[in-house]
Amino acid sequence: MAKKHQIPHTYVIVFIIIMVAAMFTWVIPGGAFDREIIQTASGQREVIDTQSFHYIDSQPQTWEIFSAFYQGFARSPKIIVFILILGGAFWILNESRAIDVGVYSFLKKSNQLERYRLIRYLGVNNIIITVVMLMFSFFGAVFGMSEETIAFTIIFVPLAISMGYDSIVGVSMSFIGAGIGFAGCLMNPFTLGIAQEIAGIRMFSGIEYRFVIWMIINIVGISYVLWYASRVKKNPKSSLVYEEDAYWREHHTKADLNLRTPSGHGAWIAYIGTLAILVVVAIRWPMTTMAMGSISSSMPVLPVATLLFAYTGFRSLRSSMEFFVLNILMYTILFLVIGVMGFAWGLMELAALFFAMALVAGIAIGKGANELTKSFIAGARDILSAALVVGLAGGIIVVLENGHIIDTILHSIANTIEGTGKIATLSLMYVFTSAINAVITSGTAKAALIMPILRDISEMVNLSKQATVTAFHIGDGFTNLITPTSGVLIGVLEVARIPFGKWFKWAWKFILLMVILGWLVLIPTVTIPLNGF
Repeated sequence: MAKKHQIPHTYVIVFIIIMVAAMFTWVIPGGAFDREIIQTASGQREVIDTQSFHYIDSQPQTWEIFSAFYQGFARSPKIIVFILILGGAFWILNESRAIDVGVYSFLKKSNQLERYRLIRYLGVNNIIITVVMLMFSFFGAVFGMSEETIAFTIIFVPLAISMGYDSIVGVSMSFIGAGIGFAGCLMNPFTLGIAQEIAGIRMFSGIEYRFVIWMIINIVGISYVLWYASRVKKNPKSSLVYEEDAYWREHHTKADLNLRTPSGHGAWIAYIGTLAILVVVAIRWPMTTMAMGSISSSMPVLPVATLLFAYTGFRSLRSSMEFFVLNILMYTILFLVIGVMGFAWGLMELAALFFAMALVAGIAIGKGANELTKSFIAGARDILSAALVVGLAGGIIVVLENGHIIDTILHSIANTIEGTGKIATLSLMYVFTSAINAVITSGTAKAALIMPILRDISEMVNLSKQATVTAFHIGDGFTNLITPTSGVLIGVLEVARIPFGKWFKWAWKFILLMVILGWLVLIPTVTIPLNGF
């Protein structure tokens, strides 16, 4: 009997890419652009001087491929530490069975809506997937939600499994949803804002057509996920990850979901202590400026959130231990949104937030200090593989940078684009940005690095700079959802326990569809008069 072909492990795939990158450093000459500092609305940014390219001594990589793992860790410490803290925090949360109770309570309530003819016709589960994906798409379009989706993976994968789908659908609800929004990019200051400032046009101008783009890619993207979800629903074993999802089916079942009345003083201590801290925070920051792109408004979000927690926390505590812990999780998500939109939080603050959530949840379910520590370590150990592969993926970029070939690649592509017509130039810019995601995954870094090149090329062919920026932000979105150099993608997949090979097998058709769609919606920016273009 022939041996069944196995998809290589994610570690194997990433290490092969590192070796290929090292081979490139032997055949591509070294080169460099000079850098200069410019001032933008979001602070100082280092950009390249497009006229300064010069060849330098190449640095072919040999034994360095073995140090790439170490250097990849040194390059991506924020995501790695965030993943480890997230693993420890959700292990404690899972021990309370709060997420399972929340999932099944939510599904029980939502299924009651099927008594309405229209909702029954549309399908309750279809509505849930659509609403969740639209919400994350909006977050991705407005403030560039990306790393945060790693945390939501632990919530939506069990939900998708319980709805009769697979972990790919769960990942799509948050990660794909945010990625679609990232490409649509309504008012994301970290990519669109910086790109427009470098291009020399008004920040967030041209939003009318970008809103049309956002709607189109959401309709197509969400429809594709719904189509796939319906196939899995009809035949669960047709899922590429049916075997891997055995973990989620085993650990998140309806068994042992009897609600527990809070016993002891731990839960009340957690409630009163958290409320006291929130009161102090609300007094310290009575008004918060919530920003969505160029729109901002001051409002008393922290005092309102504190009052709501005082009420819902008390009510949930009187109901059951699980609902109180679930209430803690909901407010953690709420403060995540407030922190990102009102205080420009990064991964450090989000890690601290989830760590605090773990402590409060652990105290509430009656764990002592030693038990909390053991549970946290168990969770970090369980998710360690995700942290390791993020460090390994970072090694790809390290090899390319140390080989001094990234700027040479940029210079060569710029020369290829020059001298073509408007539509051809725009198309090549789009392809260029989509391809460069494999090397530079950060949208902010990519904007600072390649927008000066794209700006100069657009001037040479008299191409609208707004169209150029649009090609950049659409190209910046889709291929990040499949490239193994993306620490966020690798982190999400490892948390969801989806092998990269199987994700690639599922995602490449979807990404190809979205890339073609992205190119089609670009054409009107040079063929039709549009406001801001």
